[in-house]
Amino acid sequence: MRIYNISSVILITLFFITSCECEKDEHLTSEKDAIENLLDNYILANEKQDINLMQDIWAPLDNIIWIGTDSDERFIGWQEMQNALIDQFGYISNTYISSSNQTIRINCTSNTAWFSENLRYNYMYKDEAHSFEGLRFTGVLEKIDGTWKFVQAHLSIPAVVDIGD
Repeated sequence: MRIYNISSVILITLFFITSCECEKDEHLTSEKDAIENLLDNYILANEKQDINLMQDIWAPLDNIIWIGTDSDERFIGWQEMQNALIDQFGYISNTYISSSNQTIRINCTSNTAWFSENLRYNYMYKDEAHSFEGLRFTGVLEKIDGTWKFVQAHLSIPAVVDIGD
């Protein structure tokens, strides 16, 4: 009976050790490539004002969250976000966005990721050129039915705070 108990403990321990193993680096590289592509599509959707592409890259859920740069820009659910994007696309044109300092992290089960990057956002508004440099773009992605989707994003403009000067 004692041998049976010891064997059971060993088998259960081996099961937990092997089931908790995270993805291999090679797999994470392909996941990061897919996420980079998603982030590129976000830029492309904004530049082309393509609401269909935007819908493809966001999870079609009622609880997704988008926080924009204005104090009243907090949208929950695809419908609120879609309405805000359609309004934005109606006001601006000739958008060009470039990214830098991109960081992507993926959890060990490869079903959730988070990112940060800086954006330079150029556009025309009322026939005047506008530009924002150093926009901070962060967010959370989920892998849904084998495809990475945005579930939360936040765009912010850094403030200049001279503390200690």
